[in-house]
Amino acid sequence: MFVIVGLGNPSREYKGTRHNAGFEVIDRIAEKYNILVNTKKHRALTGNGMIQGKKVILAKPQTFMNLSGESVRRLVDYYQIDVAKELLVIYDDVSLGVGQLRIRAKGSAGGHNGVKNIISQIGGQVFPRIKVGVGEKPPKMDLADYVLGHFSKAEKVLMETGYDTAVCAAEAIMEGKIEAAMNEYNRKKKEE
Repeated sequence: MFVIVGLGNPSREYKGTRHNAGFEVIDRIAEKYNILVNTKKHRALTGNGMIQGKKVILAKPQTFMNLSGESVRRLVDYYQIDVAKELLVIYDDVSLGVGQLRIRAKGSAGGHNGVKNIISQIGGQVFPRIKVGVGEKPPKMDLADYVLGHFSKAEKVLMETGYDTAVCAAEAIMEGKIEAAMNEYNRKKKEE
């Protein structure tokens, strides 16, 4: 079993914002594998399905970003998964260029409050994650205003590619190929 959690903020006003990159990737995985993510469970919208012969739970926490860990903790406890091998968290990263990816098997929150809350709630940093770059905030702009803002038309094009690439990375991680995914997707973007 695999639990894939995309981070974001619920409600229509946040749709398409930088902070909702995780939700966007979950939507693409759900569409590709015909999984309905519409069941309210574990303080999230969830959907069950099969990907590459494995049972998968897709989840979009409805707690708002800074409390994402409350939902993740409930999912982990309910499904009794090994977070190091069966949990994947997908979220936005302001330290990466728009649409770029960085995959990690573990690590700190890097200033991301949603991830900080997950680490606190599950009691550790060892879980795979896909960071989707949303670009650096402009100088003198408030970080909250930036991540809750929308993409420009040009950025939207780059993000579409980034979201699709994140789906491929998630598939590789589910196959147990996190090292290969890191080599493929982390390195590739540095060359561009």
